[in-house]
Amino acid sequence: MSQQMPYPQYQQQYGYDMYQSPQMPYGYPQQQQQPQMVPMQPSGAPIPGIPYTPGQIVEESYIENILRLNRGKVITVYQTFENNSQWNAKIFRGVLETAGRDHIILSDPQTGKRYLLLMVNLDYITADEELNYIPPTLPQGIR
Repeated sequence: MSQQMPYPQYQQQYGYDMYQSPQMPYGYPQQQQQPQMVPMQPSGAPIPGIPYTPGQIVEESYIENILRLNRGKVITVYQTFENNSQWNAKIFRGVLETAGRDHIILSDPQTGKRYLLLMVNLDYITADEELNYIPPTLPQGIR
């Protein structure tokens, strides 16, 4: 008896072989080929044609990584808020506690108050002292 697939459209559509067994009553999952990973540009978009190699350090986002390198330093964060009738722009000054992809946490040492600031409102940041910065490593041939 031939081992032909009687309904190939189901294999393509659902990702299963239609031959059933007691262990796999709905057929065998097809082996999926893993997509090749590529390094990310600062924007988060893949760099076309550059393959990712295991162990390679690839920079995905600059701002939060720079901020994390400078935890504990006093910074000033300038933010604007669209469509706000009370205040359109605000300045926050404090000790940088931490930062993530979409937020910054500052603490005011004088009042003990903490601020959770959204990156979407961020205009720019200043610091009174030198900032720690490690430039991203890019694959050879990319500047």
